[in-house]
Amino acid sequence: MRRTGTIHTGLRRLAWTAAAVMAAATFQAAGTGTAVAAAARPGDIVSAEPSAFRVLPGMDTATRAWKIHYRSTDANGAADVVSGTVIVPEDGRTGARPLLTYAIGTVGMGDQCAPSATLPEGGSAEAGTIAQALQHGWAVAVTDYPGLGTPGDHTYLVGRSEGTAVLDAARAAQRLPDAQAAGVTAASPVAIMGYSQGGQASAWAAELAGSYAPELDVMGTASGGVPADLVADGPSGSGDGALALMAAIGHDAAYPELDLEKYLNEEGRALAEKVRDGCVLDIVLASQGKSLDDLTEQNLLEVPAWRARLEADKLGDRAPGRPVFLYQGTADNIVSYDVAAQLRADWCARGATVQWEPVLLGDHITTALLGARPAIDWLGRRIDGQASQGNCG
Repeated sequence: MRRTGTIHTGLRRLAWTAAAVMAAATFQAAGTGTAVAAAARPGDIVSAEPSAFRVLPGMDTATRAWKIHYRSTDANGAADVVSGTVIVPEDGRTGARPLLTYAIGTVGMGDQCAPSATLPEGGSAEAGTIAQALQHGWAVAVTDYPGLGTPGDHTYLVGRSEGTAVLDAARAAQRLPDAQAAGVTAASPVAIMGYSQGGQASAWAAELAGSYAPELDVMGTASGGVPADLVADGPSGSGDGALALMAAIGHDAAYPELDLEKYLNEEGRALAEKVRDGCVLDIVLASQGKSLDDLTEQNLLEVPAWRARLEADKLGDRAPGRPVFLYQGTADNIVSYDVAAQLRADWCARGATVQWEPVLLGDHITTALLGARPAIDWLGRRIDGQASQGNCG
């Protein structure tokens, strides 16, 4: 929501949260005959409704899907509600089914861009990758992330809230009765995957899994094109204006005390209005040729409060407890190769098992296309119980 509607936004959030808590209790108590509200937990289902999964418009798939709202935890540790999608193949499989919790890449900030809105229509650029996982017989949970498909601004590139949303999507899939009937249970081995924004989200999920969701049987994580250090990579004069402004809006949504409006110039305020409601292509076109410095009165990295919040998104301070497949294009024009290589070094130094896979001459888009199949195949071996030695040595 725009800052001019702060009070209205606050009331909507309050109403949404209250309704979510009531709905969660109702959902859990349905059919039990009890009037006692169940205690809400991260990953609990708030609502679920039938949806669909299409790789291309008009092309049905042999799957069942549900749009869900589920409870999670925001960047400040408070309860929130996130939307997402759960997909299971209709393949007659019996027994516990593996589960992939998938973190989508940058799609924009308007609710119409959320995966739960585009996957049913065959409008997601990452549907092909998701289809590969489904062909393995895995169920897939896809988070929309906070504020993308739910009230408020999308907390774009706020790592902690993305990571918890990814982990809680897996919990929600395991607690969805229809998915349980298809083999998605607490016994399901879990894999985590994402590229670009999803690379950051999946990497954060890998770092948080052991402490935040220790009951999940996480077998491994595949992360690519990871913006592991927002300070080293921008968002300022050298960064892409569209993504940098999205990141600024996202952090302002997570931490309202940052007061982004105070630092935007007239051009920045006008563009921010478009960004908040736009999908990524429109946002990039609207901000073409602009850096964040062109849109602000002061470099945000020179503001201590802003710098501290952006530094808090840095990955590599914690070692993932399970193996990680980390891939990065050597010619990536969006995420610095050096930043990704530093993440690998940091994780290796902390004793993590990391399979590091540079994609020679790969730019951001090419690496996404070339890296998806090897990443899924690597995850498949982890799900099958094969050990990974990594290549840190």
